[in-house]
Amino acid sequence: MTRMTAKDFDPEVLKLFDQYVHGQLDRRGFLSQAGRYAVGGATAAAMLAALSPSFAAQVVAPTDPRIKASYVEYPSPQGYGTLRGYLVQPANAKGKLPAVLVVHENRGLNPHIEDIARRVALDNYIAFAPDALFPLGGYPGDEDKARELFGKLDQAKTRADFVEAAAILKALPISSGKVGVVGFCYGGGIANYLPTVVKHLAASVAFYGTQTPAAEVPKIKTPLLIHDAEKDQRILAGWPAYEAALKANKVDYQHYVYPGVEHGFNNDTTPRYDEAAARLAWQRTMDFFKKHLG
Repeated sequence: MTRMTAKDFDPEVLKLFDQYVHGQLDRRGFLSQAGRYAVGGATAAAMLAALSPSFAAQVVAPTDPRIKASYVEYPSPQGYGTLRGYLVQPANAKGKLPAVLVVHENRGLNPHIEDIARRVALDNYIAFAPDALFPLGGYPGDEDKARELFGKLDQAKTRADFVEAAAILKALPISSGKVGVVGFCYGGGIANYLPTVVKHLAASVAFYGTQTPAAEVPKIKTPLLIHDAEKDQRILAGWPAYEAALKANKVDYQHYVYPGVEHGFNNDTTPRYDEAAARLAWQRTMDFFKKHLG
């Protein structure tokens, strides 16, 4: 079966899907509006199903012998009290390793983000992917239910949990003390936020995330790598003000806009995935971590 891509959908359907994914449109609203663009016997429901994630194939299997992975819990007194996440490291690690905090999209710790954590570990890092939904029962195994739960989180506590996660990685006995973060969509916003409050953060990589308010930029001392999509008008709208603040405060940053691709282009579980852009962005990310984390 040929894999569907963003080009198989009307651009207006992709815009509606983006609104749906980010809570600006409910399921009924998507189906009602997307139905205008149904062609060739396709229905709005079929388009929604086709655009939604499929976790059938994973790049690095959970049982891959090259890694050691487990679910762990830590105290998070400033957040929800207890932090739970997926901790992965190379199976044959020698000596202390730098660590990378992996921050999910607005659906919690789903199988795709666990796969991302395993990919990071294979590049010789400790990878830790917390589940922001743990206080509400954890990722429920359904993307729609996960998105609904996500809206019920106290974001002040959730952000505090991610701040604590960065501190945990720095203090792990197996950690070199060098900590970076990579986040996607919601997680990209967290990757932009953490450098304003975590002084020991050595590198931050944001994939299509909401930018930090300009007033907070003077606090950033961490090198930034930012990946955006040319067709992601929602995120790119905030870039000019953010870039002006970064330049004014002499922040060390790199910004790449990938031509012709959609928000979510790195997520290989959906048709919005773009292989060429994702490979390039991932290579740049690993090169960036190698430079700043060692």
